[in-house]
Amino acid sequence: MYLQSISVINFKNYAGADLVFSEGVNVFTGDNGAGKTNLLDAIHYLSLCKSYFNPIDSQQIKQGSDFFIVSGIFNRNKQVETVACSVKRNQKKQFKRNKKDYTRLADHIGLFPLVMISPYDISIIIEGSEERRKFIDNVISQTDNRYLDELIAYNKVLINRNALLKQIADTGRYDPELLAVFDEQLINSGRVIFEKRKAFMEIFAGIFNMHYQYLSSDAEKVDLVYESQLLQEDLAVLLKKNLEKDRSLERTTTGIHRDELQFAIHGMPMKKFGSQGQQKSFLIALKLAQYTFLDRQKGFKPLLLLDDIFDKLDEKRVTKLMQMVSNHDFGQVFITDTNASKVAGIFEKIGVDIRLFRIKGGEIDA
Repeated sequence: MYLQSISVINFKNYAGADLVFSEGVNVFTGDNGAGKTNLLDAIHYLSLCKSYFNPIDSQQIKQGSDFFIVSGIFNRNKQVETVACSVKRNQKKQFKRNKKDYTRLADHIGLFPLVMISPYDISIIIEGSEERRKFIDNVISQTDNRYLDELIAYNKVLINRNALLKQIADTGRYDPELLAVFDEQLINSGRVIFEKRKAFMEIFAGIFNMHYQYLSSDAEKVDLVYESQLLQEDLAVLLKKNLEKDRSLERTTTGIHRDELQFAIHGMPMKKFGSQGQQKSFLIALKLAQYTFLDRQKGFKPLLLLDDIFDKLDEKRVTKLMQMVSNHDFGQVFITDTNASKVAGIFEKIGVDIRLFRIKGGEIDA
């Protein structure tokens, strides 16, 4: 699978742009703030229906405009497919595949899989557990539509159950029958999500370790551990056991929304004891493992987007990463960097052709 071309209108700092891509490596170069990363985000929209960086669609509209349009042409299994996303201020987002509107955006997820590596990914390590759950959910959702449906259902019920707990506390009126309905719905979706996360991690941890050891030349021992309350007890038991605590705190204290992914280096938390270089290698290994997992599950290579990562790695690890590209471990790749000659030199050294796009203030010179 690869993206043949993309067109953007009023998207971020672009009034309009049309680009035709190589099936291999495509590089966007230019100064900071020129709009390199915005093009990666436009590609992310086509694959996952949203921005990688900002959940508010209207904030992607170019200043002074009322709408944006991002459209692209994919070649998937030798079939040409068009995808288009349009957003108008104060209106619902429209998303089309082959000129047909989606009734549910969830139906698009996974058709054109994508992995993005960005400096913003450091939040997966340094922020709270929600960021790590999002990472797991993003990977599994691109390979399993039912997982995404159950996740959406679980989160809706969780909101309703928490609202009921707060209402009980505010009014003093206990409604065990309605609570039992929410519990049953939470249990049904929660069990499915837990089993899928558990099965995923049993495969994913090994793939991750392989990539980290390759990038670090076996220099460090790292661990990736899935933690869930459901590993010890069934969700039905947990909800019943913690009912009084939930009523006291006015929120649901047990369930898959409390799951955690622990990152460790030499048995110690990566967040506290990993150097900047080790944390960067850890993140890149996570994303490469995501890529490998999607490749194996889908049977074709996802798009790989690398946002400004050459400045974040030492020369040895850059060489390792680019060797993977030259060995055809990846399909279509999109890279941003401020230094065109440096990137061209890296790929010339390993004998890989690239298509270079020079960007300045929202203008593109291919």
